[in-house]
Formats: sequence, C-alpha cells, structure tokens
Amino acid sequence: MAELPIPDLPPARCSGRFTISTLLAMEEGGRGPYTPTEGSSCDSVQPTHLSSSTLCTRTFGYNTVDVVPAYEHYANSKGVGDPRKGRPSLADLHSILKPDPGRLHTPVSDLQQSNGLPEAGPEAGLEEAEGEPGRDSVPEPVRFGWVKGVMIRCMLNIWGVILYLRLPWITAQAGIALTWLIILMSVTVTTITGLSISAISTNGKVKSGGTYFLISRSLGPELGGSIGLIFAFANAVAVAMHTVGFAETVRDLLQEHNSLIVDPTNDIRIIGVITVTVLLGISLAGMEWEAKAQILFFLVILVSFINYLVGTVIPATTEKQAKGFFSYRADIFAQNFVPNWRGPEGSFFGLFSIFFPSATGILAGANISGDLKDPAVAIPKGTLMAIFWTTMSYLVLSATIGACVVRDASGSLNDSVAMGSPGCEGLACSFGWNFTACTQQQSCRYGLSNYYQSMSMVSGFGPLITAGIFGATLSSALACLVSAPKVFQCLCKDQLYPLIGFFGKGYGRNSEPIRGYMLTYVIAIGFILIAELNAIAPIISNFFLCSYALINFSCFHASITNSPGWRPSFRYYSKWTALFGAAVSVVIMFLLTWWAALIAFGIVIFLLGYVLYKKPDVNWGSSVQASSYNMALSYSVGLSEVDEHIKNYRPQCLVLTGPPNFRPALVDFVGTFTKNLSLMLCGNVLIGPRKQKMTESQLMADGHTKWLMKRKIKAFYTDVVAEDLRSGVQMLIQAAGLGKMRPNILVLGYKRNWRTASPQSLEDYVGILHDAFDFKYGVCLMRMKEGLNVSRVLQAHVNPTFEAAEHPENGTGSRAAPGTVNPTALASEQQASTIFQSEQGKKTIDIYWLFDDGGLTLLIPYLLGRKKRWGKCKIRVFVGGQINRMDEERKAIVSLLSKFRLGFHEVHILPDINQKPRPEHIKRFDELIAPFRLNDGFKDEATVNEMRQGCPWKISDEEVDKNRAKSLRQVRLNEILLDYSRDAALIAITPPIGRKGRCPSSLYMAWLETLSQDLRPPIILTRGNQENVLTFYCQ
Repeated sequence: MAELPIPDLPPARCSGRFTISTLLAMEEGGRGPYTPTEGSSCDSVQPTHLSSSTLCTRTFGYNTVDVVPAYEHYANSKGVGDPRKGRPSLADLHSILKPDPGRLHTPVSDLQQSNGLPEAGPEAGLEEAEGEPGRDSVPEPVRFGWVKGVMIRCMLNIWGVILYLRLPWITAQAGIALTWLIILMSVTVTTITGLSISAISTNGKVKSGGTYFLISRSLGPELGGSIGLIFAFANAVAVAMHTVGFAETVRDLLQEHNSLIVDPTNDIRIIGVITVTVLLGISLAGMEWEAKAQILFFLVILVSFINYLVGTVIPATTEKQAKGFFSYRADIFAQNFVPNWRGPEGSFFGLFSIFFPSATGILAGANISGDLKDPAVAIPKGTLMAIFWTTMSYLVLSATIGACVVRDASGSLNDSVAMGSPGCEGLACSFGWNFTACTQQQSCRYGLSNYYQSMSMVSGFGPLITAGIFGATLSSALACLVSAPKVFQCLCKDQLYPLIGFFGKGYGRNSEPIRGYMLTYVIAIGFILIAELNAIAPIISNFFLCSYALINFSCFHASITNSPGWRPSFRYYSKWTALFGAAVSVVIMFLLTWWAALIAFGIVIFLLGYVLYKKPDVNWGSSVQASSYNMALSYSVGLSEVDEHIKNYRPQCLVLTGPPNFRPALVDFVGTFTKNLSLMLCGNVLIGPRKQKMTESQLMADGHTKWLMKRKIKAFYTDVVAEDLRSGVQMLIQAAGLGKMRPNILVLGYKRNWRTASPQSLEDYVGILHDAFDFKYGVCLMRMKEGLNVSRVLQAHVNPTFEAAEHPENGTGSRAAPGTVNPTALASEQQASTIFQSEQGKKTIDIYWLFDDGGLTLLIPYLLGRKKRWGKCKIRVFVGGQINRMDEERKAIVSLLSKFRLGFHEVHILPDINQKPRPEHIKRFDELIAPFRLNDGFKDEATVNEMRQGCPWKISDEEVDKNRAKSLRQVRLNEILLDYSRDAALIAITPPIGRKGRCPSSLYMAWLETLSQDLRPPIILTRGNQENVLTFYCQ
C-alpha cells in the first residue's frame, strides 16, 4: 500500500495520544505547521502545533481522532465498557465531532511534561508514577528483585529449627530412603503450589496483598477474604512460634551455664518479648533495613551449613566417636538407609506430619508483592528457585548425616573396645566401640535416634550451628512479622469485614502498615506470654495448608473456566496438577491434625458465609464469574436440545413494567410466583429518537437491575428504543429471551386512563394484546383499585417533561429525557411497599375459570398459593354451569382438578351467570361506550368503513348489536364478582377475547373495564394461548 507523503517535521516528543480537546482546538485555531494537501484523507479537522499529533501523523499519514495503542489506555481497567484514559469513545469516532465542555482533558503542558502519561490516581500513585520526570517531590519506594525480595526470603522462611534439630532424628527413624521420600512428597505439594502461584501472579499486574490478593482476585472476595483473614492471623501467631523457638534455645544455653534469669518458663517470656520488640523495630525502620537483616540471617545460615559439611569430612575425634560420629562409612550408610521405627511417632505419616511444616514458607516472597520491582517475574523465579535449593539442602543433609552417625551411642569414652571383641553387638563394634548395653536398655543418650543436637556435634565448630538456629528462627519470625501486616493491609482496604479499616492506612513512601505492625506485635506478645503453643501450632500449619489448597484450586478453576482473561505468561503449569495439589493439601491437613483441620474449615466456612451474606460491592473479574457464565451457557445450550413437555411447563413472563420502580406491585406479583421457578423479564420501551434514547438506556439499565436486586426480585431488565409503544413491544416479544429460556406470557398493567388517553395509545394497547396472541403468548392483565403506577410519588426521579397524555399506566412507555435520572439514586431510593409483600392471612384466592384456556388461569394462582405469604389463603374455583346440572358439573370439575393435583377442593358452580344484569348496570355500560360510538344508523359496511376512516376505534351500531350478549355477560360477571369475591385477597378470571378486526379497541376495553370495576382486591385477567399447561399424565 502506498504511503501518503509526509513533510519533514521538527523533532518532538510525543505521548502517543490525541485528545478530543486537541482536535477541537485545531478546528477553532486554524491551520498549523502541517496542513494536508488537497485530496488527502482527514477526519474533518485541522492539525495543531502540539507535539502529541506528530506520532499520529507519522504513523497514519494523516490526522485522526484515533490514537495509537498505549499503556495508560489499559491501566486500572475494571469493568467492560469503562471509559479508558486518553482513548476517544466510540461516539467520538463514529458521530459528528462537537465541542463538549463537560469532557475533561489533560492540559497540553502536562502532556508535554509527563511524556503523555496522565497523572495517576491515589490508588495507583506510586506504581503509575515510577520513572516519570517532573515527579521528584514523591520519594521513590524501595523495590526488590527476585533474589533479595523472593528467593532469599522464601529460603529463610522454609529453613527452620527442623533443619537443625529434627531432620537427623527423622533420618534415623525412617532411614535415608524413606526420608528422601518424605522430603520429595512434601516438596511435590509445595512445588505444585509454587507453579500455581507462578501462573496466577503472571496473569496480570500483581499489587500488594500477597496470598490474599492472588486468591481474592482469582476466586473472588468470598474465599479470598476468609483466607486473607486467617492467613494474616496465622502469620501473626507464627511470629510468636518462631520467637519462642529462639527463646527456648537461648534458655537452654542459659541453663547449661546455670544463668537463668527467673525460671525456665518466665525466661522464655522475657526473651521472647525482648526479641519480638527488636524485630518490630527492624520492621518499622523500613523494608530496606528488614531486607538487610534478612541477608545477614541468610549468610549466618549458609556459614552454619558449610560449617556442618566441613565437619563431616574432618576425621572424628574420640569424643565424637563416643557420641556415634565416625565420618563417612559405607556400612553406616547402608544401615541407616532402611527404617528403624521407634516410639509413638514411629510411623511414616507420623514423621511426615513432623517434617512437612519445614517445607512450607513458600509464600513469604508473594506476601510482599507490593514491594517487588516486577512481581510477575520475581514471584515465579524466586519461589521456584527457593524450593529447589532448600530441597537440595534437605536431601544433602539427610544423606550426609545418615552416612556418618550411627543410630545409638552412649557418649562414654569407657565404651571403646578392641575390634572383634566377644559379646559386642552392633555396627559400632567394627569401629572399636561397644554400645551394646545402652542399646539393649534403650538408655543411649547419643546417636541419630537419641540426640537432637547431632548436627552441632558433627560440625567443625558447634556454636555456628547454634547461630544457624538463631538465624533460622529469627528470619522466619521477621518474615512473618512483615507478611501479616502487608496481607492484612490489603484486606482492610477492600473493606470486606467491619471494624478493620482502621488498620489499612499506610505511611511513608512504601505505604508501610504501621498500625498493622502494632496489631501483629500485640498478637505475637499475647501468644508469647502463653509460652505453650503445642495446641496452636497444628492450627497454624493447617491455615497455611488451607492457603495452599485454595491457591492450587484457584489455578485449576481459572484454567477450567476457559476464560479469555486467563492468559498467564508462566506456561509451566497444569490444571490437573493444580487440582491434585489442592486435594493433597486437604488430605495432608487431616493427616497432620484432623481436629485442627476441622477448626480451619469451620473458620473458613464462617467467614465465607459472612461475605456471602453481606455481598460486598466489588468486582475483580474472578474465575467464579467466568464459571457462572460457563455453566449458564452450557445449561442454556443443553436446554435447547431438550424437547418441551407439559410437565415441565413454566410460566416465563415478559413484564411490561416500564421503569420497574414505577410499578412495584406488578414487579412483586410476578416476582412472587416466578422466584426460583421460572424466567422473569422486565421490559421497558424507550420512546423517542434513537440517538437520544440510547444514552438513556445505557445510563439507566444498571440502575434498574440494582433496584431489582435490592428488592430481592430475581429478574432481568431489558429495554428497547422504538418510535412508538407497540413496535417496541413487538421487538421485545420477538427478541427477548435465549433459546428455550424465552417468555411465553405477556404481563402488563391495566390501562386505567383508556377513556381519556389519545385514541392512538388505545389502539396500541389493544394491539399489543393481539400481537401477544399472534406470537402464541399467554396474556395476563393486572388491575388494582389504587392503580399500579407510583411514578407521581417518585417525583425526585421522574422527568417533569413527562407527557400527561402518555401517562404510563399502559404498562411500559417512557419518554424521560436523558440525564434526568441518577442510576445511583434509583438503586438507593426508598422501596415502595405493596400488597404482595405482606402476609395475606386466611383470606381467599378466587379463580373464575370461565373458559378453558389450557389451564393458565389455574396455574398462576396455584403457584402464588405455594408461597409463604399466600400459603394460608383458601383457593376457591368458580365455573359457569346450568342450574339443572349443577351437581354433575361440579363433580366433573372436582374430578378434573383432582387429576391436576392442584389441591383445589372448594368448587362453586355459577348457574346464574346467564341472567340479565340489573338495568342500572346496563345503563352504565351504555354510557361507558357512548363517546366511542360511530352512530352510523346501521348503514352498509362500505359506508361504515368510510365513516370510520382515521378512527378505527369507533364502534358501529351493528357491532354494538352483534356483541350485545357478550357485553351483558361482562356486566353480569361484575355483579357476580362483587357478590362472591368482595373480600378476597386476589381474583383471577379468564377475560374474553376480542376478535381481531371485528371488535373495536374501545369496545374491548369497555368489556375489561366493566368486568373489573369497583373491585377492592387486585384482579388478574389471565388468558392462556389455548395450549395445555397442565396435565394429569405421568409421561
């Protein structure tokens, strides 16, 4: 494609954006330095002298409102359809460009100074402002890479006292082979979890909040909130655990030198409080000082580990031989390769439960995600490398110490014997030592099976191992002391739980949660003072495992939903391994401590239930949302493959509510019998110019949906823009629904003002009923004595320009101008109460099943009667009959109803239905139709049609005469309704049908008016589509 000629332009720094205000300035400011030649393609605007147009000109060869792709257009994007910073809207591109003073733009000077990046909001402040010139006043936060921020931190948290004090003992019990199996099984779980963390953390930008952020943004606030709270608490208590481990080691050293401060228990408390206070000071000094302290601990542990490895190759002294250390020997390795179970913990899963907590700690790096330079790179790389190197250290330690130290030794120098001495049993005999006596008496104090300090004994310099224990405990305590407030701060900011927002405030350039640090400090002090954490420790381990299970499940769930938004850049994961990791984590929870697992699950379920009940107003695009869509789509498509059957018939209603808050009684009536049963669609026709009404439609749809949700109505809201009411309803009837989830009943309010409304609106209203029957819909009209429309009460939300002639009692028309209704105010407005929200007591629901419409007249009251508020009402059925056959007809109807299994037992036959009504009522009907009569004097049809030209609603004398009997029937029925059902809770009646083209709309409305007038209870005029909705067959 040939490029358009582009003249030389002075070099300029361009932001890559082109705002609407810039283009408007071009139109007003005239020509700039570059003017397109005649015939060149332009968007009807002139270029400007601004440098921001340069990139567009260079890229496309002409000036355009369109902008090139840029980072800031996608930053902080939330919901679908949200406006993006700097990007023109579709209307800007598609419609005629006009100045809009209400639109806000970034000033030109700011664009030039900030390289085109708009100023970040307070939430994104530090993240979006990095690297921007002109922001020198904001101190740059401390950010860490993958080594310092994640790998070292995770390794320090994974290493603990078990590495020094328990791994040699586990090797003696399980043997080298099974110890390796225990290590590899534990690492399998943590590795799978690490892969899941890597996938989740690379699926978009990760902010602060660590584990809570990853789970909540993946599975939603319900599970994320519960895990975030217990994970933050578990970290706070873990600070106390690791500190007590350190304090116990120091206490033991003081005991060896007879230098106790007070007594063994209180010494732990004193040392623990002092230690955690010092750690708090390091944390409050800032992340930079905390990171330096962690590096110091890391170096101490490395030196201690090297010291141990050096000690294994140094020839054993006599003292060390007496304690069971003989340097590397193949026969020692062979003996320690197989298990030798001892004591109550002497089983594979018993030892596994002891070792597994030492493999945890892989979330330490992810928990400070907000302090990482690039979390998407640092978390996967650092976490997996930490798992690898700590695993290697565990494997090397178990193999080396298992090849150097025998299981039992007395520690006495007097037990040395000549090799091959009689009566000597055991492997040590071949090395000149006789440990037979203490082995048989099970009194040996040394050896792998008896001496926890075997690593210190083997090492080249014992105090360095003690220093390593100090480094491992203090580094883990410090990591937990930092993790808990960081996770808790993010949870506080999301405001999922009450009374915790106070702790979410951040201070300084790193937004340090100082209040969260103090809370963690108080919790840690509380558990340190207990000085007995044996009952708490299993619960904490289960909390961490619970987090692992949910992280793995998050990865699996996000993968299985096939959401287009699940695009992690880390590819080395599998949804099935993630599911396996989740299942194994749950199994391990019960293997460790079954009662602690039940407590953990109980707390999670309680917190989950609270968030589900409160339903916080957050939208994080979780995989639960994607799963809901997948399930709905799958079931909807599957439903289309199933043939319909009468037994599964459900009344699916298209309710012409207009704005739903205008007709709450109509909404409540249909919502009552469709709730948890069938489809309900609230339809609204916006009458007016499409361009104007589309804006109103987009503005109000969300507000109406929230109004329905607040009223606890399970319904959808949909609207259409049309030139008139009838054509809009025709669109709704034809297009509403999806597959088999389509409406089959049209519900609308009775048009009370039909006598004073414009004739065309009358024609449209009756035409809508005809259209519904044409499309095989059932029809349900609702009339209440006080009316349905409460819009006059809601004047704060109603446009004053609403036309009185189009009073929306017809059920759906709306002419409100855009911008006059606030969606937020609509959703939060005071809800109007209706009769369908109150208890009905022991009243009656009266059904007048006058014509066989397929059973819809019976079905709707039956469904209504199943609801709690209407459950005490007695349902009575009235049918027409002949006075001389009343018993036979009653038995026939009772028999039919019993086969339908509706539970209607009270049946009344109306023998006087054909009696002539009272004269005054006949006169009232004649007066009702008088203004609509043509008064043609029984002229021929051609003359009548000519007189009716332009007024088809008029009633000819011949039509009055032909329909006289039908008209009198409606008058008589009204008299019967007043006699029998004056005090009913609800009346349901089968209305007559006016033949299309033969019954004028005014005559038909007169019938409905006469039938339902003067009645106090709500009256439901229901007419099915003449197809069965009830059956008494089982197939």
